[in-house]
Amino acid sequence: MNSIYQTTLIKPVIFKGIGLHSGKNSELKVLPSSANTGITFKRVDLENRNIIHANYQNVSSAKLCTTLENKFGAKVSTVEHLIAALYIAGIDNVLIEINSEEVPIMDGSAKEFLKIFKKSNIQILNEKRNFLKVLDKVELTDGDRSISLEPNGETLEIEFQLEYENKVIGKQKNIINLNKHNISDISDSRTFCLFKDIEKIKKAGLAKGGSLDNAIVVDDHKVLNENGLRNDKEFVNHKILDLVGDFMLSGFRILGKVKCYQGGHQLTNMFLRKLLNTHVKDVNQKLEKFQISRKYNLEESPKIAINA
Repeated sequence: MNSIYQTTLIKPVIFKGIGLHSGKNSELKVLPSSANTGITFKRVDLENRNIIHANYQNVSSAKLCTTLENKFGAKVSTVEHLIAALYIAGIDNVLIEINSEEVPIMDGSAKEFLKIFKKSNIQILNEKRNFLKVLDKVELTDGDRSISLEPNGETLEIEFQLEYENKVIGKQKNIINLNKHNISDISDSRTFCLFKDIEKIKKAGLAKGGSLDNAIVVDDHKVLNENGLRNDKEFVNHKILDLVGDFMLSGFRILGKVKCYQGGHQLTNMFLRKLLNTHVKDVNQKLEKFQISRKYNLEESPKIAINA
């Protein structure tokens, strides 16, 4: 994942499925794109003003999923698993044509996206990747939630801890280095919810396409899915997957150690806004295996007001 040069697909790939929250069937086509274009969505069901760039500044909602929106009001939601799969597969630049407002949920993880991407031929482009390496620790606390990023060599390591009153989920913690460890448990881990919250979520107009085929549902004492969990830490591993997808919206391959407690899409986006609005110092520093084209010297920014 830390190769020097940017990449794209050689041939388009297609995914079809239902949107978790909209309940609408959608099809997306992931096409090759040129260097430095990043990840871009195109709502082909809209006639114009339909380009949406996958950037943290375009996140308009982080309620149970990450929603991107352009200045004309065109949206695409539940983008995090697809974008995480692109990150893990080492794909930097693609144009994603989608005929609906929501990326299909597939099986609730990044597994099916990644399976296809790994079978696809990848083109190496002439432009070097942009990496972001922190020099000093940056952190954000919001009530009992917290997230920080500190120096960690030339890798991305994520330590995530979640804590639920539900006895099945309970307290889970995992530490994963995306550049050194086997991360199949991360990519295969599915979104989850509590059975008691389903009615409340649906009353809010969400989870219209949710089922046991695309989400883990947890009762007071058991997992309701017939085959149970895919791995012992599937709940926290899915949270790590979400964070990877949301971090990709920074536009960089971030290098450092992330520590997150009770986080989610909203906290991650607030953190990226703080991280990327600090003092910027452009340097070129060659590392042992690749080059960081931009290295950021991070200074503490003023305290920010946080709305729940």
